[in-house]
Amino acid sequence: MTEATEQTRTQGTDSGTEPLSTRKATRRGGGDPATRGRTTIADGVVEKIAGLATRDVVGVHAMGSGLSRTFGAVRDRVPGGAKSVTRGVKAEVGEVQTALDLEIVVDYGVSITEVSRDVRENVIAAVERMTGLEVVEVNIAVSDVKLPEEEEEEPEPRIQ
Repeated sequence: MTEATEQTRTQGTDSGTEPLSTRKATRRGGGDPATRGRTTIADGVVEKIAGLATRDVVGVHAMGSGLSRTFGAVRDRVPGGAKSVTRGVKAEVGEVQTALDLEIVVDYGVSITEVSRDVRENVIAAVERMTGLEVVEVNIAVSDVKLPEEEEEEPEPRIQ
């Protein structure tokens, strides 16, 4: 009940002493509402945020090892199967901190150190903004380099 509602409801006097409308309504529970209770964040939530933030960085071609990407491609083709945004991401989440391990594939020709720096910055910003957790480390393993597609030449017909 709001303070104004409480005052309106209790207009009058209390045993002839002071009007109730001048008394301040007491709040129950005490303290800031944000401190009442506990919020827990699952590892998978942080993994999704980190996966999406990683994919947003220019130079990141894919995430995960070759084997996980192969299984993911098969799973993506199954009707009703959703693309896994957590592929290549592992998170450890505590009460106030989190640590992340990422496995990425970069495009050929990009600076791996620059891509890694950009990934760290993007992931840390997204995870800290959305969860309020402190990101203590982001470990990045570059497992492959995506080479530019070679254009296949048209084979000449054997018969003219």
